[in-house]
Amino acid sequence: MPTEVIHRVEPLIEGARPAEPAASSPSRPVRTRGKSPTAIAFARLRTDRVAVICGAIFLFFVLIAIFAPLLAKLEGQSPTAYHQELVDDYGFPTIGPTSEHWFGVEPRLGRDLFARWVYGSRPSLIVATSVTIITSLLGVVVGLVAGFAGGWTDRILSWVIDFVLSLPYLLFAIAVPAVLLSIFVGPADGASVDQVSRVRFISLILVLSLFGWAGLARLIRGEVLSLREREFIAAARVLGVPTSKVLFKELLPNLVAPIVVSTSMALPSYIVVEAGLTYLGVGLTEPTPSWGVTISAAQSFYRADPLYLWLPVLGITVLVVALSLLGDSVRDAFDPRTRR
Repeated sequence: MPTEVIHRVEPLIEGARPAEPAASSPSRPVRTRGKSPTAIAFARLRTDRVAVICGAIFLFFVLIAIFAPLLAKLEGQSPTAYHQELVDDYGFPTIGPTSEHWFGVEPRLGRDLFARWVYGSRPSLIVATSVTIITSLLGVVVGLVAGFAGGWTDRILSWVIDFVLSLPYLLFAIAVPAVLLSIFVGPADGASVDQVSRVRFISLILVLSLFGWAGLARLIRGEVLSLREREFIAAARVLGVPTSKVLFKELLPNLVAPIVVSTSMALPSYIVVEAGLTYLGVGLTEPTPSWGVTISAAQSFYRADPLYLWLPVLGITVLVVALSLLGDSVRDAFDPRTRR
């Protein structure tokens, strides 16, 4: 039986042609492009719909602030022009939104609400952006130096950070404008309204910057304490790399994630703080067309003229919510443990 099987198979084997080896194709080098964690995070951020929508909303408010004069000119009104003829004897507006005044006019003074609203976005964004940039730079530098140097330098800087975090910033927000006004302008009785407004604006940025950097500095210090023991830092020290290059060329690129997350979360918080301090009377003042100033003045007219109050409230709410959600998306994008 096995012999028959062999005879039956042999003709097939004899008639079959051996398979010719396939022509060897020339090997092509495979190109691989590595991506840094930051590039991966931004790629994830671009595919996040919430982040894209919130970024578009933030860009919309930025464009409003930039082109506020053009928008007010398009309407044909000015944020400082008074229209007393459009206000009755009790201070209430006699008109609503019209083609000449798109959002109506302000009670008592008759100033155009649309022009005041578009110009009001400027102080909030300028204060929040300026303070965020200053606090980020100061916090990163202090945290890098404290975490990397160690020893007495770390102890002194850590004590300064804890001291700043323990101070009540609200008391400084009340006292600093009066001190700056007396130093640079003179007695408060002789200062003009524009001078007081300018000093309040500068002092608000100084106070928020003074108290805002310490939290980021503590965060960066903790990250640097864990990174300075890594092998690449030890190798840089052995090779004699200068300390400045170790800090800003080796350590700083590894701190992009916490810095970006902290910055994205700080921006909406400073917008809320600016509006809150202005509402309490220790922030910006007239004639600065701020949303906080408008909210403070509109609390007596919220029933008779709801649009006067809800326009700045809506602007602050939408802007802060969009930035908060954008900050959450940024945090998730830079966190490798999350998958949205």
